[in-house]
Amino acid sequence: MGMGVQGGSGRKHEVRPSMNVTPLVDVVLVLLIIFMVVTPLLAKQMWLNLPKKDEEAKNEPPPSDQDKPVVLTVDRDGTVRINRSAVDRAGVKEKVGRVLAARSDSVIYFDAHDEADYSVAVEVMDQARMGGARTIAVLTENAMP
Repeated sequence: MGMGVQGGSGRKHEVRPSMNVTPLVDVVLVLLIIFMVVTPLLAKQMWLNLPKKDEEAKNEPPPSDQDKPVVLTVDRDGTVRINRSAVDRAGVKEKVGRVLAARSDSVIYFDAHDEADYSVAVEVMDQARMGGARTIAVLTENAMP
């Protein structure tokens, strides 16, 4: 119990309190065992599933020219180029129409030299629009070195 009965101090049957630490030690030991069991389970694990190497992978050919963007360029002297091949200004409409007919999108990237004539650049963009280009994206940096 938590109380002890002792005699001999002048009063008979005096009750003196004393602390019993046995239940406290039992509870602390049970908590210690619980923490010892749970602590290894708290280690974080990350599972990584890597794909298996496909030994039978076929060597596919490089993508066709259809995946490359169409770049319409006007040089300093007024020369018009479609993907680095020169085209005369009168034939831009037909050439753009043929190039875009084989593609699923109608996007053309337009690049003009800083010193190119403005009227030539606008004329080429109009020809490209009439040739079937629905979106003309103007490049702000040099696309072709």
